[in-house]
Amino acid sequence: MRRSKTISLAEAMKDYIKEMNLEGKLNEVGIINSWEETVGKAIASRTSKLYIKDQVLYVSLNSSVVRNELLMLRQELKEKLNEKAGSEVIKDIVLR
Repeated sequence: MRRSKTISLAEAMKDYIKEMNLEGKLNEVGIINSWEETVGKAIASRTSKLYIKDQVLYVSLNSSVVRNELLMLRQELKEKLNEKAGSEVIKDIVLR
């Protein structure tokens, strides 16, 4: 016997994520996981700490040269990361 209101597993997962209000956190995790892909291996290897709090991405770097380079590219970097997430997850980037 088939039910009349069956949905796919993907639809059920989307509904669950929306109901539990997990979309924002999943987007943040996606941004952090795509950091190396976005900035490249050289910059990612000089990144010591990376986290998001209150829509601000905090990046701790081991190299002052890399920090200065990223300061100049901060706006472009923010746009690339938000584009990967599909929504505006990051409003600002703080480089330390």
